Amino acid sequence: MSKAYNQLADRTGHLVPEGAYFFLSKAGQLEAAGRGIIHLEIGQPDFQTFDNIGKAGIRAIADGHTRYTPPAGILPLREAIAQYTGERIGMTFSSDQVAVGPGAKPLLFFPMMALLEPGDEVIYPDPGFPSYRAIIETMGATPVPIPLKEENEFSFDMDEFMKKINLRTRLVIINSPSNPTGGIIPEKDLETIGEAAIKNDCWVLSDEIYTRLSYTKEPVRSIMTFPGMAERTILMDGFSKTYAMTGWRLGYAVMPKYLADAVGLLLTHSVGCTATFTQLAGIEALKGPQDRVEEVRQIFQKRRDVIVKGLNDIPGITCQMPQGAFYVFPNVKRFGRTSDELANYLLNEAGVCVLPGTSFGPMGEGYLRLCYANSIDAIEQALEKMKKALARL
Repeated sequence: MSKAYNQLADRTGHLVPEGAYFFLSKAGQLEAAGRGIIHLEIGQPDFQTFDNIGKAGIRAIADGHTRYTPPAGILPLREAIAQYTGERIGMTFSSDQVAVGPGAKPLLFFPMMALLEPGDEVIYPDPGFPSYRAIIETMGATPVPIPLKEENEFSFDMDEFMKKINLRTRLVIINSPSNPTGGIIPEKDLETIGEAAIKNDCWVLSDEIYTRLSYTKEPVRSIMTFPGMAERTILMDGFSKTYAMTGWRLGYAVMPKYLADAVGLLLTHSVGCTATFTQLAGIEALKGPQDRVEEVRQIFQKRRDVIVKGLNDIPGITCQMPQGAFYVFPNVKRFGRTSDELANYLLNEAGVCVLPGTSFGPMGEGYLRLCYANSIDAIEQALEKMKKALARL
């Protein structure tokens, strides 16, 4: 029998909506009916794009910078990224190791497309950013989840990791600081991951999008800096979280030149290029004043302290202090309900929109994710509403 004209390819069959957008839609329906909702679900800064960056983008449009650019990004931005990344992690990069895309997701998608063959195994964190598994499966590769355990401060279960990595492993994905847990991978674990990657001749994709939003005394170390890792690491980063530029859609990755060349070709035949004025705003973000970045980081840290204390004051909830990003991942197992049931209950009964931990993988069961990119006043109101609603259970 011939295929029906409306039959989709198998590679799309596993795809599901991202949990944050699903709950945002449900919250929007309640708001349309007149309900007040406190939003703690969407992972984006609640600040406006920093003034100097916004003005640089406006100037770029006014000056006519609205035409096609090289697919991998304009040279001044790639040079700025190479310099910025090198200074941040203590290495030296050239502009031809950089690929720029419209958002960071293409810099997850295209390196995996360039490297993975059907049947290759890819290790990734669970709970973790849901696009990791979605992209792995789209490439026909085999997803191999490694639990992030609360008792390990939500770092990899290293015993499980060492059991799972093997010569069929083509790629290991790490994310530090992490979405959804806020955990940071300790240096000793990074060293072990790197040594195992070299031994098994595989790549590491290091998602460092939250690296400037850490609350540790020392900067978060990149796995790329460990011996032998520069030639097998893709360092992915972007402007959305650090510079409150989510809607600008601007991300990048630093990698060996031959892989960057392949990613550039994939950009050519997919998105074409990234908006010129967005890229010029990105140059201003990297080269302009950085004091606002630190100011915002300190605001997030204060909010983190408020929400963690408030959650731990709610009977039935325990919550670790996250080390980075702007998420908390409280343990709600004592309520005897699924994460999805609790998230829906809090939305409908308390008017507080949070995400079930299972939006980030099966190992998220028993947890909720709350994003504290909201005012302290809103966070305190949400905590009070949650406390009252959960007391009824």
